[in-house]
Amino acid sequence: MAAYNSQATISRAIESFIAQDYPNKELIVIDGASTDHTCSIVEGYKNSLIRVYSEPDDGIYDGINKGLRIATGQVIGILHSNDFYPDTSILRQVSHQM
Repeated sequence: MAAYNSQATISRAIESFIAQDYPNKELIVIDGASTDHTCSIVEGYKNSLIRVYSEPDDGIYDGINKGLRIATGQVIGILHSNDFYPDTSILRQVSHQM
């Protein structure tokens, strides 16, 4: 998840990730050195499935590429900081298609 000054929307995105019923998941948040409370919101979840990295970057695609390099999964999806999974089975459904 690439994020920059996303304090208004990132909680909904993270909560939709946490609610997923597929257990083998990780969320990597690449923050572009936000000047708002984006990082403190993410860190407030204190969830071992969520990692946050914050440093200046060259925009959303640079952030996404940083996250792709860090990711450890066989299947990688992109959830933006202003998006959300509409129900709790999305990751499970995707995993069954692999």
